[in-house]
Amino acid sequence: MPLDQLIDQSYHAYLFVYFTVEDEGGEQVYFSVSQDGLHWKDLNGGKPVLISGIGECGIRDPFIIRSPLDEKFYIIATDLRIASEKGWDAAQYSGSRSIIVWESTDLVHWSKERSVNIDLPDAGCVWAPETIFDEETEEHLIFWASMVKRDENPAKQIIYSTRTKDFKYYSTPEIYIERENHIIDTTMIKDGNTYYRYSKDETKKCIIVEQSSSLIPSSFVELNSTVLDNMLGVEGPAVFKFNDRNEWCLMIDQFAAKKGYLPLVTDDLSSGQFRILNESEYYLGDTLKRHGSILNITSTEYESLVRAYKV
Repeated sequence: MPLDQLIDQSYHAYLFVYFTVEDEGGEQVYFSVSQDGLHWKDLNGGKPVLISGIGECGIRDPFIIRSPLDEKFYIIATDLRIASEKGWDAAQYSGSRSIIVWESTDLVHWSKERSVNIDLPDAGCVWAPETIFDEETEEHLIFWASMVKRDENPAKQIIYSTRTKDFKYYSTPEIYIERENHIIDTTMIKDGNTYYRYSKDETKKCIIVEQSSSLIPSSFVELNSTVLDNMLGVEGPAVFKFNDRNEWCLMIDQFAAKKGYLPLVTDDLSSGQFRILNESEYYLGDTLKRHGSILNITSTEYESLVRAYKV
């Protein structure tokens, strides 16, 4: 059964995985849970659930998935700690080319973090890695942004990709999205037979949306979205389907205003249009939430998380 159909039948809650701010403990992995996808409760007293002690000893942009291949959960994340005061230029042009990985069978007990080096010798930081399961090849397609200088042109952010089945062995990286402008923070979701791809235009500082019937890079076509075109100073898109209805939520990180996430809702991803929720319609918890991801979970998984980490 396709993964999008499983959501409607099995899942009744949500897990939000994210980081917070550039301070001593903010760049680590935080958890929050919700029963409706709009009102969130921070776990572990608003403190990190997972802490990286390898690489840069910091975590940004954590992305969580449920693998249909081995029934495990994986979190992949950027190996970066801006609080170390090395600066953004150092991160972009000479940052870590590793992805930090955790795995779990129950969302509560997690492996020790491990580092996976990406074979891009001329790249800067491997930024905001995410993944989507390719049902045709039965592989996880991992994609991320890296600052790379090619030919005689100035260096720019390009989306690269690799493939894996076990998050241990990876294919040779390939260019996945390249534009005239810098592009970062790509996320994808599948609805029926269509993939929707959301990315940040790093030059314009807005989110663009594309659609395709496959994961082939050249097959995506941009959709018109007046709402997203006019929403500037945002990044870190995260998209998920509501468990109990035919609606989707697109979360946008308002980084420029330092306000964290803002939820937008649509009942038709193909329209490219979203309704911006007003503050009375959602509550994101007590902790500022920065670039992360949302996983649809079962009632049992929700209860286990609340018991283990408390609200």
